[in-house]
Amino acid sequence: MTPLTWLYAPGDRPDVVRKALTAGADVVVIDLEDAVAPDRKDYARAATAELLSEPHHPTPVHVRVNALTTPWADRDLTTLAALPGVSGLRLPKATCPRDITDTAERTGTDGRRPPLYALLESALAIENAYAIASAHPALHGISLGEADLRADLGVRSDSGLDWPRSRIVNAARAAALAPPPQSVHPDVRDLDGLAATCAHGRALGFLGRAAIHPRQLPIIERAYLPTQDEIEKAETILKAAATNSSAQALPDGTFIDAAVVTEATRTLALARRD
Repeated sequence: MTPLTWLYAPGDRPDVVRKALTAGADVVVIDLEDAVAPDRKDYARAATAELLSEPHHPTPVHVRVNALTTPWADRDLTTLAALPGVSGLRLPKATCPRDITDTAERTGTDGRRPPLYALLESALAIENAYAIASAHPALHGISLGEADLRADLGVRSDSGLDWPRSRIVNAARAAALAPPPQSVHPDVRDLDGLAATCAHGRALGFLGRAAIHPRQLPIIERAYLPTQDEIEKAETILKAAATNSSAQALPDGTFIDAAVVTEATRTLALARRD
């Protein structure tokens, strides 16, 4: 199933993690980094290891380990990478391809290591976006960490991040990765703002979004799933293409070519959550 919602939960709060696992997110991300104070890192790692020692959970579980430059990262990877309940490892503050290749080497062999996901959170990371995205077959996705990136760039308006956003969407596509999910909307009470920024992210080419509270999940899902009008339009396009493989125009003036058919196919696959 194509994931649209990625719900973060702090690793030092196993009670919150267990609630997150039943909140309806497509993926739960246990956060060992930003959400955990330095004096709680060891406890968070141990609690996460205990939880993920079992392979079966109602929701796939990723772990955001500590940044690779910190003293906790090696212990995170050594302790967690081989656990049966880990569906993915999220690598914060990745800046270059070597961050990915080194981590891939440290976390197992092909077929036995968990998928890796890189978080790009600095100007240098954005400059290296495609090199990071194509660094190793173990890397399954990239996304932005917008709070850190905003601070690094000194950006004061949300629109100032649109170029980095478009860059990682393009880098993911160029590297044959899935479209990246949007970064979190930090105000959990601002559901209208969440919906508006999801619409903007969808227009830029993102697919789905990270969340920090369960109340954000239905807003994100509704924003990213095709509307009924979009589904009906896609069905009309594919029906017309099935009877005439040449370029053509529908009665409403829509021109159909191979690219339009591809987009219609993608729309229906997302509607089915393939």
